[in-house]
Amino acid sequence: MSDSPTENVYENIFVARQPIFTRDMQLWGHELLFRHGENVQVAVITDGDMATTQVIADGYALASQGVRPTTKALINFPRNMILSGAPFILPPQRCVVEILETVEPEPEVLKACHKLKAGGYMLALDDFVGQTGYEPLCELADLIKVDILHKTPADVLSIVEGLRPYNAILLAEKVENLEMFMACKKMGFTYFQGYFFSKPEVIPGRKLSANQTTKIKILKELNGSDTDMQRLVEIIQADLSLSYRLLRYINSARFGLQGKIESISRAATMLGYQNLKQWLRIIVLSDINTTDKAQELVRISIQRGRLLQLLAQQHDTPFDPDSMFLLGLFSMLDAILDQFMEHVLEDIPLQDALKDALANARNPNTDWIALLDEMDRCNWERSAQRASRLGIPMHSLSTASIQAQHWTAEVLGHAE
Repeated sequence: MSDSPTENVYENIFVARQPIFTRDMQLWGHELLFRHGENVQVAVITDGDMATTQVIADGYALASQGVRPTTKALINFPRNMILSGAPFILPPQRCVVEILETVEPEPEVLKACHKLKAGGYMLALDDFVGQTGYEPLCELADLIKVDILHKTPADVLSIVEGLRPYNAILLAEKVENLEMFMACKKMGFTYFQGYFFSKPEVIPGRKLSANQTTKIKILKELNGSDTDMQRLVEIIQADLSLSYRLLRYINSARFGLQGKIESISRAATMLGYQNLKQWLRIIVLSDINTTDKAQELVRISIQRGRLLQLLAQQHDTPFDPDSMFLLGLFSMLDAILDQFMEHVLEDIPLQDALKDALANARNPNTDWIALLDEMDRCNWERSAQRASRLGIPMHSLSTASIQAQHWTAEVLGHAE
């Protein structure tokens, strides 16, 4: 193996994907963000060389696991990479070329953009704030992203009005709460990206559906102290969907079995009690709410749980690995169910310390959830700072993050 600096530098990467929703909260796409795992404050997409291209290619393959074929992937490309034709290594039917705000509409840039459009690629203009001089790119762009954070509604509306002459679809990014989402809908935005989707939209008087209540009861039983292996098998056998998914999971390439397993009892025995209970929690959680928003939150929650579990296996954490998994898994349960966290947790038997960490913002163990939140926001600098305070080296966080993404795709049956 070569010892060249380039190969060593690009060994580990962070790959994060931020969901983009339609006006009716259907998943439309993801923005894919790549960072070098050892120094997450610095973007790897900086110089347009082959190593950077490889990072994008590998990162796209990783981030595409478990994603519907129709879901778009927005990827940032700086000037040098646009000029080098780097986007052509990715499929045009899936990938949207996101032109960074630092790219100026020079003749060679416009020429390269025309080639991309002729090749079937959709172009997005990033972080538009109404600046003059970018009219040629606005005319070419299929999608224009407007950063609305720290702007008044009047400021955003002014930018929107300035974009009326163009045919581009508008995307509001950094939408941090439901009020911002609703305001942007009224202004005519088509797509929305931000952290607003991770908080519950609590409507007074609304109750959990019968399906949700049933799944909560199963979660309650799974967290009970008297649930043994036989009871887990009974729960699975009583549900055709659970039975099918368990057999599909145990017979997947992940396990590399010689013969086919067709017995629920045998599949359960092969997984083992703890792993089976963990798998059941994941599948039941994914069935609680089947909307696009909820399913995206479930995927993120599973990945968060696995990340904390992996970190707990190698570093000092406030809870054991299985409890750290639950801390991450249930950390977005309020948003999945659109209920306040303290109300949801009333029906789930967890140790008091774990419940307090999930529901009490003043609990010191919420620092672990805050780390997950910063990673979901792709705020790499704050992620590094929080990891350091928690005693987690960045190389450990990088490795665990990638492993958690692979594992989540496998356990949900989405591995390619």
